[in-house]
Amino acid sequence: MKSFSILTLIFGILSLVFLILLVFLRTPFPPYPLMSYQDVFDILTPLVLIPIYWLLFKYPGESSRAEEIFFMVLAAFWVSGQGMHLAANSISNLIAALAGSTVLDVTGTDLYNLTYFLDEILSHILWHIGVVGLAVLLIYREWRNPTGQRTLWWSAIAGGILYGFTLFSIFLEGQTIAVGIPFVYLVVLFTLIWGRNSLSQQPILAFFFISCLVAALLFTGWGVYWGGFPQFSEVGLI
Repeated sequence: MKSFSILTLIFGILSLVFLILLVFLRTPFPPYPLMSYQDVFDILTPLVLIPIYWLLFKYPGESSRAEEIFFMVLAAFWVSGQGMHLAANSISNLIAALAGSTVLDVTGTDLYNLTYFLDEILSHILWHIGVVGLAVLLIYREWRNPTGQRTLWWSAIAGGILYGFTLFSIFLEGQTIAVGIPFVYLVVLFTLIWGRNSLSQQPILAFFFISCLVAALLFTGWGVYWGGFPQFSEVGLI
């Protein structure tokens, strides 16, 4: 059965679209111009991705009550952080637009500081704890309950490359490399030491191994080139 390798590819594509590519839709939404198209479509992000997480979670078979509770808690972190980021980022973009047009400049005020904290710090921490936690839970579930389904390698590689770039981008721009870098390197090491002989029979592990390998290589190259880990926005790439 190859459906779960295909599902990881779909997950990689949709993660790239909703977590990265929506940033290019920062144009006013005509029915309510204070919002952008990015804000509107971002409302769909958890509604699209959390059900896919659930399908991947359930694929190895029956789950324990403890595993399901862990899933719900981690999904709550994910959704709470994403929702907070959606609202605070929308307000932050409006603040920047108003300041740029000299209509109203509140940068440097408590309003700006609170918005920045919610947008760039707290929301990212909560959200990315959910991202990492759910990935670890999915790997654990498949590792403990192998189904023997063969990995569809072209799908795992394509999805892994897309999701690896997504992980690299969200951890770097989200200022959560303290969470992201240990995660991607540990997944790579775990797979190379204990899981390399299981990759052909564990499509979820194969997907996350490729994703984390891509992200680890990108982090290594970025760190060497810049002598650190500046955000894309700090080096003028967005």
